[in-house]
Amino acid sequence: MLDILMVTDYVCPYCLVAKEAIEQALGETGIEARIRTQPFELTEEPKERVDTYHDENRKAHYKILVEPARELGLDMKLPPAVIPRPYTRLAFEGWYFACEKNCGDEYNDLMYRAYFIEESDIGDLEVLVRLAEKIGLDGKEYRAALLEGAYCAKEKEAVAYAKDVLRVKTVPTIYINGNRISVERYTRQEMAEILRQEEKRSGGNAPEGETSEEGKRAGFCCGVDGCG
Repeated sequence: MLDILMVTDYVCPYCLVAKEAIEQALGETGIEARIRTQPFELTEEPKERVDTYHDENRKAHYKILVEPARELGLDMKLPPAVIPRPYTRLAFEGWYFACEKNCGDEYNDLMYRAYFIEESDIGDLEVLVRLAEKIGLDGKEYRAALLEGAYCAKEKEAVAYAKDVLRVKTVPTIYINGNRISVERYTRQEMAEILRQEEKRSGGNAPEGETSEEGKRAGFCCGVDGCG
């Protein structure tokens, strides 16, 4: 079984497309895998949030995702009309809550789609509560957990691990069996090829938490200072 670690942020369009491409490629190839999420905040508080909707440079970069998203069945807004782009700390704290209720994967998918398809402000607590209730989570319990900061320390630790230990600077950054892979086209076909190659690798199993910088990203991605 492959171990896939995705360093990701809910407001990165490349992350959603990569996630969907991996999931569909796994279904196509029949390869078994465990997908793990590593939170990464593109904009950490109190840094000023950015306006991606009016950023022509970002829009130009996002064009690479139009066709892959269409083929994957994603009706994405590139970028969404949510100004400024939300902080994602609360959304990730909510993910930890959802994981304890055994619906972390469903919650992840909901956050990405709420932002990029429904154009919802996933940095707003009340929006998050309504979204959480959509997948059967207790809204009052969810709200209380976020207001009390029940998962704040865990979320901050996870983001710090991604940035300071893994030394990730852009998302998505994806590791398969500890090896960092290179993504160029963000298509299901590319992901299926990558998965097959990684499955055939010999000696590619790294202990959990250990990663290799063997692969280098060649495609567009999101960084704290913009897309490139």
